[in-house]
Amino acid sequence: MPMYVVGHKIPDSDSICGAIALAYLKNQINEPAVASRLGNIPPETAFILEHFGVDAPELKLSYAGEEVYIVDHSELTQAPDDIAQAIIVGIVDHHKLGDLTTATPLECWIRPVGCSNTVIKMMFDFFNVVIPKDIAGIMLGAILSDTIIFKSPTCTTADIRCVEELAKIAGIKDFKALGMEMFMVKSSIADTSARDLVMRDFKDFNINGYFIGIGQLEVVDLSVFDEIKIELEVGIMTLKNEGYRHSVILLLTDIIKEGSELLVVSDDITIIERAYGKAIKNGRVWLDGVLSRKKQVVPPLQNTFRIREGLM
Repeated sequence: MPMYVVGHKIPDSDSICGAIALAYLKNQINEPAVASRLGNIPPETAFILEHFGVDAPELKLSYAGEEVYIVDHSELTQAPDDIAQAIIVGIVDHHKLGDLTTATPLECWIRPVGCSNTVIKMMFDFFNVVIPKDIAGIMLGAILSDTIIFKSPTCTTADIRCVEELAKIAGIKDFKALGMEMFMVKSSIADTSARDLVMRDFKDFNINGYFIGIGQLEVVDLSVFDEIKIELEVGIMTLKNEGYRHSVILLLTDIIKEGSELLVVSDDITIIERAYGKAIKNGRVWLDGVLSRKKQVVPPLQNTFRIREGLM
């Protein structure tokens, strides 16, 4: 039986492309693997896959009794719903260590870099496996996406070096131009409901027992949201009212201005204000220089909740 290589719920380019690349690598070293996904393919990822002629992984929601290799997260809230009944054989990630646990030893490749595909490139190098042109292309696209074409504070020299090497393999002469193409696709919101936009890149986090939902929309010009911002606010309020979340935050990220407007609903708005050191007016606040959810948005929230609970 092959292992399934799968990323997080509501997958992004890193999650999808990483699953494909890692499954290919595993098969080359005689560890049978199948790439899979936990949700729909977002527009940017569809563009990357089509550009390099790669098929999307199969949609698979249940993994009970299966061997699973996790990509691009280690959070229980982002894993398959029945992950407790699966056998986790490995994790590749570039985020903080989450709360997934295992009953048996596992392989872990976790590095503080800008993208999981950067780590997977290191794995290809370690096992001395040649990367095919199409796989190199989608890995390149994922790294450009996650590092916001090197603008993200999460970007490292390792990410840049991997992009340069992958671009040569994929035959891409101007990878920054490719990155801008990707973000233009990502900026398109035509014929997309507010609910679908809110959920396009949405993750739940368990922070000291409080569930915080954080979505992010990265665009080249925030004005695309001018006519639908109220609908987006209704969307996050609906998510908040649907159940267990303490807060829901939506980052509207302008990659050109290099900052994000946060739309916020919360049981306690003062916690969000303390986390970022700015007053939130009518559920909105602009954070200059904030581009990264994992490095600039989640950590301050964790620290603020820990202080509130007397853990710091």
